[in-house]
Amino acid sequence: MRALLSVYDKTDLDKLAKYLVENEFELISTGGTYNFLSDKGFQVTKVDSVTGSPEILDGRVKTLHPKIHGGILAKRENVSHSEDLSNNGIDYIDLVVTNLYPFYSVATDINATEDQIIENIDIGGPTLLRAAAKNFQDVVVLVDPADYSLFENNWSTNKFGIKERKYLAGKAFQHVAHYDTLISEYLRGNDEFSETLTVALTKVSDLRYGENPHQKGSFYKLDSTKLPNQGFGSFVQHHGKDLSYVNLLDADAAFNLVNDYSDNAIAIIKHTNPCCLAVGNEELDVLFEKALTQGDAISAYGGIIATNKNIDMKFADKIRTLLSPINGIRMFYEIVVCSSIDQDALDHLKKKSKDLRILTVPNVDSSYNWQTMRTLRGGMLIQDSDLSVEKEFELVSVRKPTKRELEDLTIAWIVCKHVKSNAITFVKDGVLVGMGAGQPNRVGSAKISGEAAQNKAIGAAAASDALIPFPDTIEVCAEYGVTSLVHTGGSIRDAESVDIANKLNLSFFTSGVRHFSH
Repeated sequence: MRALLSVYDKTDLDKLAKYLVENEFELISTGGTYNFLSDKGFQVTKVDSVTGSPEILDGRVKTLHPKIHGGILAKRENVSHSEDLSNNGIDYIDLVVTNLYPFYSVATDINATEDQIIENIDIGGPTLLRAAAKNFQDVVVLVDPADYSLFENNWSTNKFGIKERKYLAGKAFQHVAHYDTLISEYLRGNDEFSETLTVALTKVSDLRYGENPHQKGSFYKLDSTKLPNQGFGSFVQHHGKDLSYVNLLDADAAFNLVNDYSDNAIAIIKHTNPCCLAVGNEELDVLFEKALTQGDAISAYGGIIATNKNIDMKFADKIRTLLSPINGIRMFYEIVVCSSIDQDALDHLKKKSKDLRILTVPNVDSSYNWQTMRTLRGGMLIQDSDLSVEKEFELVSVRKPTKRELEDLTIAWIVCKHVKSNAITFVKDGVLVGMGAGQPNRVGSAKISGEAAQNKAIGAAAASDALIPFPDTIEVCAEYGVTSLVHTGGSIRDAESVDIANKLNLSFFTSGVRHFSH
């Protein structure tokens, strides 16, 4: 039996080599792998001794030779193949152990030159993997050191069957596909919507369950050479029980919302919609109390807290001790998400509950146009991300807003982008006091927002995520005390809406941008 070993990642390679020698495998190797094994005291045959050809082109060509690939690809039960090998002095290779140059880590190194990146495009390794995986019935392929034990535990006991061979072959092809996807992405540059598309994902963990307990779920991080380590692809869980599909979906929604603000921001999310939000220059503990006491505290129970700033001890203590203003019930939260957290604050929150999940997520480049992907049955929708957070609107009414109203209008417009359509949001003094989401008509959302706000909406700013088709939405907002309102504009009845705004003495704006969120 012969084994070809040519790896970049040498984790546990010496242990595997020891097992192979004990099971009477002849070891064949190249370059750095040969030196590693030789230094460990193993008897190893160099590839160039097998091929009769030296490594050339600075190592670009080592294993690309008939005496290597003939030995891998030959079918053992094919008489013609056996004759070809005999006529050409080629021996079978029964095991291929290969992993690839670290293209991804080099391509995402800001100090790497393009020449260095290109030289980390592996050619011989993927070719070996594909050849061995194709001939899985006769050749075992190992691409992941984590699978060495699978081979060792089954080979000598004759339990290594077709099931294990297919599994390892499939893993090899997937590894090459992932690798090639990253290379393709790097070389394509800004060609975002190519005719064919593959996505490189790496499994982070299995989830407690999917959207519902009877559904399975897993979380994969997106690997990208363009802007690695963005958002939840690099989150760290510091405490709490395992995450579910809905936990991560809601945590991502909360994280995306607060990161659209440059001022301090606190949000509480339920089912991807914000029920509480406060934005301003105050310290986080103050904003948190304002968000809860003036927002929808009932819905906040069981929600997810997110902030775009560091959590210190003062804020952690507020989270831990603040009681809901509804019947004095102590609040319960599923998750706390932040960009960073002080160690004493982390320790303090851990004492609140053994189940409270505490996550940190790296700050993101908010200008980067990451793509959103959503599956359909039998297809996928891909689009640019909605980066727009407009802060300048066109006044189309007579009444001009106060400075505070304009600030609230901006906050309301940004939060509206993160609310399911049709969306209407009310903001007063930097706090979300009313939110209507997901209704089939905009008037319904306005009524829900107003009922939630009640008298807290007097002097509030309102935002609509799209155009207001009829003046009735404006009238409903005004009934609850709203004094300024922004919508996309562009309705054939815009003039009627402006007339109503003037009649009701509202400051009425258009943004020119729509923020549907489905």
